[in-house]
Amino acid sequence: MTIDKSVFIPVNPDEAFALITEPERLRRWKAVAARVDLRVGGGYRWTITPGHSVAGTYKEIEPGKRVVFTWRWEGQGAPVADASTITITLEPADGGTMVRLVHEGLAAVEEAGHTEGWNHFLGRLVTLTTTGDAGADDWSAAPDPINELISAEAALAIAQRTLASLTTADMGRQTPCEDFTVSGLLEHLIGSISSIGKALGVAIGDDPVAALEKRLADVAQPTLEAFQARGLEGTIDMGFAELPATTVANILNLEFLVHAWDFATATSRTLEVAPVLSEYVLALARNTIAPSMRGASFAEETLVEESAASLDRLVAFTGRQTAIL
Repeated sequence: MTIDKSVFIPVNPDEAFALITEPERLRRWKAVAARVDLRVGGGYRWTITPGHSVAGTYKEIEPGKRVVFTWRWEGQGAPVADASTITITLEPADGGTMVRLVHEGLAAVEEAGHTEGWNHFLGRLVTLTTTGDAGADDWSAAPDPINELISAEAALAIAQRTLASLTTADMGRQTPCEDFTVSGLLEHLIGSISSIGKALGVAIGDDPVAALEKRLADVAQPTLEAFQARGLEGTIDMGFAELPATTVANILNLEFLVHAWDFATATSRTLEVAPVLSEYVLALARNTIAPSMRGASFAEETLVEESAASLDRLVAFTGRQTAIL
């Protein structure tokens, strides 16, 4: 089965090529996380939505014109040789570029789902290039099924989008964490995720002058990819202690989602989180934050109404006020 779709976007072919090949641009419309080795024979892995990742190999690359790559969902039992193939061709058009996507080699049972998927994501590409922002992806908001690593990917998407909205003027603002400005909290977040990545055996690279969202993505993507490959069984040596893998995954959730709230609150932005995700992370927090951790890593739980939204109950459980006082 073959899917053949074309859309017009109001950018030139070189800009269009960047949007379909560069991780920081793919995250704007297509992926939660992306690893790309853009060369013939190079591989890629994209987390399309939390819990759903695709990988493949680049077969042909013509910058500004064309790219061909294999496509295979992780976890599929079919041999790699049976992967389907995607060809994206870029043709100059009046005022922009025609983007043609041809997805070949799909099984009949895959056609409807992939057609829906490409309609969704090509629509987001058009929105991004015409308005400057594709918006948060509803498909990533409330993952189902869910576990500690899938929820971490959903929380990462929220954290990345929050950081992408910050400006240089925001860096000195006070966050709900009384010891941290926005700039200081970012360094704490990068350091925390990097330490988990290193414990998982990942070589972490951080460019301190890169865009804020890119800095987080560059340490979070390899960390989560390594965690997914390892699984949630057993323990992880964090250097200071041997912790259950589930506890380390819980920490990732709290780092991404609670600090996203910190950044948004510090800069008077509204954080949109699906209740199913904030409720799930609240349950993880209750299994992670022991009374002995209060006063050191976490302040005492603050009080909110029992009817409060799950995100408000989550941040209150971590010792934050629901507004900066």
